[in-house]
Amino acid sequence: MTYCVAIRLEAGLVFCSDSRTSAGVDDVSVYSKMHVFDTAPDRFMVLLSAGNLATTQAVTTRLERDLAGGQRNLNSIGHLDEIARYVGELSQYVQSDFSGQSEQASGLMEASFILGGQIQGQPHEAFMIYPQGNYIAASRAKPFLQIGETKYGKPILDRMISSEITLERAGRCAMLSMDASMRSNLSVGPPIELLLYQADRLAPVQRLLYDADNPYLKALSGAWAEGLNRLFADLPRFDWE
Repeated sequence: MTYCVAIRLEAGLVFCSDSRTSAGVDDVSVYSKMHVFDTAPDRFMVLLSAGNLATTQAVTTRLERDLAGGQRNLNSIGHLDEIARYVGELSQYVQSDFSGQSEQASGLMEASFILGGQIQGQPHEAFMIYPQGNYIAASRAKPFLQIGETKYGKPILDRMISSEITLERAGRCAMLSMDASMRSNLSVGPPIELLLYQADRLAPVQRLLYDADNPYLKALSGAWAEGLNRLFADLPRFDWE
C-alpha cells in the first residue's frame, strides 16, 4: 500500500507521497510514487500513483513514451481535465491487458492516480483518477485529494486545510498527514517526497526528499507529538476530577 495527497490552494498546489511498496511482510521495496513529467514550457504536471505497482509503472512508462512521439500525449491535449481522462483511459487499458493474462488477476491490478498541474492561461487544478478511469476535481470546498491508505491522514487535513492558506502551511500539514499514516500503518513509509507548486510559475518552487533519518522529518513529528500531549493535558476535566 501507499499514501499520497494533493492540495489545491489559491496560491498553488502541494503534493506529498511516500515510497513504500509492500507485497507482504517479507517483501518491502522502495519506489517513488511522484512523477514529474518533462512537458512543454507552457505546462507543468505531476502524477501521484497508488495501487498495483505493475499497473502504475506501465501507465507512467506509456505516458513518457507518448511524450516522446505519440500523436496523443501530455503536450498535445489542451486542458487538464482532458489529460485526466487520457490517464484514466491508459490505466483502464493496462488493467484490462494485465487481467486478461490471468483470470485470477482481475481486480488485483487496480491503480489510482492524482494528476495536478497547470497549462498556461488556465487555472491550476488537481484531479483524482479512480481505477475505473473516471475522475473528480479538487474544489474550494474540498481542496485536498487522497489515494492509497487515506484514513489515518485525513483528520488533520479536515481540520487544517482551507484553500486560503499558504503553500508552506499546507506542506507542513501534508507532512503531518503522512506522519499519522506512517505511525498507524506499516505499509506507508519513507522516503517522503514533497513538492510545492506556485500558481502560474509552471515549475516547482520546492521539491524535497525526506528519508527516515532526516532531521526536519524527525523534528516535525516530535514537535507535533509534544504539542498534542500538551493540548491533551489541558483538556477540560470531568466534573468528578
